[in-house]
Amino acid sequence: MSGGEVAGILVAVFWAILVSFLAVVLARLAQTLRATTKLVADVTEQAVPLLADASVTVRSAQTQLAKVDAIATDVQEVTSNASALSSTVASTFGGPLVKVAAFGYGVRQAIGRRSVPEPEPAGRPSRRTVVVGRTVPSARAKKRNGRSSRGQKD
Repeated sequence: MSGGEVAGILVAVFWAILVSFLAVVLARLAQTLRATTKLVADVTEQAVPLLADASVTVRSAQTQLAKVDAIATDVQEVTSNASALSSTVASTFGGPLVKVAAFGYGVRQAIGRRSVPEPEPAGRPSRRTVVVGRTVPSARAKKRNGRSSRGQKD
């Protein structure tokens, strides 16, 4: 065997190993592609019902939002009506109620002034106050002693 023949056999062996390696890689790649195709088919099969359910849920949410919007509009209308009613009641009854309250206050003040005893004229003797169980010193006794009984203890 010559050197050219050995080199040819060696190249043939390397080519055979390379082809075998590429065949194994291609077989694995084909297996991976089959698994991927099956996975995509399964995902598609499950995703379509999920998307349909999501679509139904979104439609239901839109319906509920429309109802909530209608309720919010009604509440706003009721609030504005209550505000208008409150201002109407305040303007209708507020002024007369203030006048009645002022009149009542004036009447109470007038009655209170009438019930207070009027001061006695200077020519009449003053009345004495009697406290049961206690002796009240007279003004003459204070003048005689020359001192007040306020600072003394009983």
